Amino acid sequence: MKITFLGTGTSSGVPLIGCNCAVCSSLDYRDQRLRTSVHLEINGKSFVIDTSPDFRQQMLRAGIKHLDAVLFTHQHKDHIAGLDDVRAYNFFQGSDMPIYARDEVLTQLQIEFAYVFAEKRYPGIPRLQLNEIKNEPFEIEGVSFLPIDVMHHLMPVFGFRVGRFAYITDVNHISESEQTKLQNLDVLVLGALQRQSHISHYNLNQALEIVAQIQPKRAYFTHISHRMGLQRDLDIELPPHVRLAYDGLQLNL
Repeated sequence: MKITFLGTGTSSGVPLIGCNCAVCSSLDYRDQRLRTSVHLEINGKSFVIDTSPDFRQQMLRAGIKHLDAVLFTHQHKDHIAGLDDVRAYNFFQGSDMPIYARDEVLTQLQIEFAYVFAEKRYPGIPRLQLNEIKNEPFEIEGVSFLPIDVMHHLMPVFGFRVGRFAYITDVNHISESEQTKLQNLDVLVLGALQRQSHISHYNLNQALEIVAQIQPKRAYFTHISHRMGLQRDLDIELPPHVRLAYDGLQLNL
């Protein structure tokens, strides 16, 4: 399995016009974060989890020429806004793009992208095949996915486990029953927004507590805002098996 972090930031983590904070002015490429998304290459199959507003730029930058399916964690704009740009894959692959998400997310996609589902279809619009998933294992192109049902304040969000890898973004609570799905991991990717407490995201200390409970061999934090600070500073503070992810980081499992 090859994992490519397409984006590891939030809407407040993108460099801001006129901002002179340490992160915005940093020359360290690891501090320059697009919105959160990840690409998985497994047994020759290609999957993306979430299509951020930066989706087109991310896919071009990573050189991903084929895409077998898109999975969505939840329906917030910073995780779905780039969906329109799957049209390029429709064109080159000559097929509809399979979409996998819980019912609430599929409903929101049909609202946000109403033109895609209109009775009279405009030429060239994205072609999507919607597939509802629930909190139970499912398979895409021979690859098994296990949903991890977590909470993002009042909103249910799916994380996904594939083999000994798990990916969870916007989260501030994981129940004990769902944590049992996260045992014996080689890599856990977990959302950690900032150092300060937040109503709907784990902060740094909370994310570290979850890592200590689950005990993966390695952990990477994602969905990182400017308030987290500079990558170089966190590298010194974090335990050796925990790191901030950064855009373009690749892992091979």
